[in-house]
Amino acid sequence: MMPAGSASLLLECYGGDPPLSSMEGTSSGEEVEDGTGPSPEAEEDDDPGPYVGQRFPTERRGARALQRVREAARVLDPPPPDGGEGRGGEGPDEEVLRVPPRWEPAGEAFAAGAGDRPQRNRRSSRCGCKAYMRIGRSAIAAAAAGEAEGEWRVTGFSNHHNHELLGQDQVRLLPAYRVVSGDDRDRILMLARSGISVQQMMRIMELERRVEPGNLPFTEKDVRNLIQSCRKSDQEESVDLIKMCRRFQEKDPDFKYEFTKGASNRVENVAWSFASSVQSYEMFGDAVVFNTTHRLPALDMLLGIWVGLNNHGMPCFFGCAFLREESLQSYAWALKVFLNFMNRKAPLTILTDENMYLKEAIEKELPGTKQALCIWLIAARFPSWFDAVLGERYNSWKDEFDRLYNMESTMEFDLGWSDMMNSYGLHGNGHIASLFASRTLWALPYLRGQFFAGLLASPETSKSISVFIQRFSSAQTRLAHFIEQVAVVAEYKDQAGRQQMMQHNLQSITLKTATPMERHAAAVLTPYAFSKLQDELVVACQYASFHLEGNVFLVRHHTKTEDGGCNVTWSQREELISCSCNMFESAGILCRHGLRVLSTLNYFQIPDHYLPPRWRRTWPSPSKALNGAYFHESPEIGRVKALQSMVSALVSEASKSTERMDIATREVSALLSRMRQQPVVMHVSGDGVHK
Repeated sequence: MMPAGSASLLLECYGGDPPLSSMEGTSSGEEVEDGTGPSPEAEEDDDPGPYVGQRFPTERRGARALQRVREAARVLDPPPPDGGEGRGGEGPDEEVLRVPPRWEPAGEAFAAGAGDRPQRNRRSSRCGCKAYMRIGRSAIAAAAAGEAEGEWRVTGFSNHHNHELLGQDQVRLLPAYRVVSGDDRDRILMLARSGISVQQMMRIMELERRVEPGNLPFTEKDVRNLIQSCRKSDQEESVDLIKMCRRFQEKDPDFKYEFTKGASNRVENVAWSFASSVQSYEMFGDAVVFNTTHRLPALDMLLGIWVGLNNHGMPCFFGCAFLREESLQSYAWALKVFLNFMNRKAPLTILTDENMYLKEAIEKELPGTKQALCIWLIAARFPSWFDAVLGERYNSWKDEFDRLYNMESTMEFDLGWSDMMNSYGLHGNGHIASLFASRTLWALPYLRGQFFAGLLASPETSKSISVFIQRFSSAQTRLAHFIEQVAVVAEYKDQAGRQQMMQHNLQSITLKTATPMERHAAAVLTPYAFSKLQDELVVACQYASFHLEGNVFLVRHHTKTEDGGCNVTWSQREELISCSCNMFESAGILCRHGLRVLSTLNYFQIPDHYLPPRWRRTWPSPSKALNGAYFHESPEIGRVKALQSMVSALVSEASKSTERMDIATREVSALLSRMRQQPVVMHVSGDGVHK
């Protein structure tokens, strides 16, 4: 037996009540101190069983042996009160690691203690069994030997029970052996949301696992407890969320939020929007993405986020909602509340995921709004749909799909789709059939002429929207702080947002054609919008313009001599131009065909109508816009611009002579070496993260 005064670590397992001090030296008789038994190097699987003196090189090996004893003895092992392994000291220099299990009730049970404290009307599981096992090590001996962990050994063991042990078919019903895994938990909660009974859930999961009734690793009681605990947690978190909304509104009366409660007074739906979001929507709410593909783990509710694209091509936040159910009523409520937040101004177009209930809700609440499907959400499912079917031909099929997606006419798209199915043998494929049936909601040839503010124009734009939304859904703190995190991300005050904001503010414009129209557009449009128009200006010179009759022109690429091209109609009096490609109607950027006709008509400036306010530099002003932080010059950006000015002056002076150039090169090289040795320090303040 270990000396009472020695520093030690103990891992103990008691059968019923902890053993008395007089029993601490028994091991089915006596406790042996000389450590007799197999060598500590023997493999644990070859050990004959627990005996006093048995040694383990690590605590993990000792705990594993302890677990084997529990399983062999059918021990019911409840967690300690603190939720983990209990630690306590039995002396001034001693630390004890306790895992105190109970035996399943058998034999004569102790009566519940009488006293002032109320007692539960249930049978006690303590039966006075003196069986126990204790594993420990001497911390002082380990330190003297220079070992980081030290060797563990069995210092006490008794296998004398005063009751019969449960059979193997009964032990799986003990709480310690009933486990609800993470996947099972998600499945149970999903089935619970559908409204079916617990008995039906159990039968469904038995059929899914192909096990006999009653052989799941958990019982109906476990399922009911899980559902009840989740509901209780959800209710507490929902109340905290409502309190946070109220505090936001106390600070900012223009902060808007609404919520609904169900029959059991449980919060069912919550939606909110910042005052700055409403201001941003006034200018950039013509095209909106309503993403409902994420669920917040902290609260088993659907997360809906409204975002758009501002004049700098950056995602902007409009509003957020939590929905308890994926139903027509929930989606209709969310859209109605969002419309109220935005002063009843409906968007021209809305991009969503494919959802039958959401589609019906949009038709009901936003009858004048064009709905389309986010192509990036559809394309994200392609690998799981077609990779196994197409094998090595998947990449070539994806290229063909992209080509069809960007076609100009619906007839060409339909014919090309038929050829694609023939070439890749996709007749009868359910996903291909579903895609073709819904093509009017996602294929560009069917969406041309509808305004989407460039949201469907390029993979880069769709990726920026996806990344922006992911920053909301990945917020992993308590739900009560979720609104604060949304505010930080929405105002680009987190680290990723600051980096993106700085990159956009430091964009420079370089003229490529040196034409008066290009100079005019560069002075009016933001760098993002100008880059889109500049791409059209550069290729416009490759197109030929033919005057047909009246105000109609045919514009086609110079390599096409017979067919193809676009028809452009020009109205001299109103200075209105219309092209069959519908690029301006879709993105708000004048197309190459229209620019070619303006050049033919000797226009040196683009008519104001084709430089829309949503893409101009002067709108919105920092004081009026949401996300004013996007556009006004922060101190960091001011310092960067000042440094750029100094570098420009340095280059100008150094280029005047060879001697100056040598001096500048030598000094700048030394400066760069010193800078690279300096660590990058992150400063965290109330308004974000700074480098």
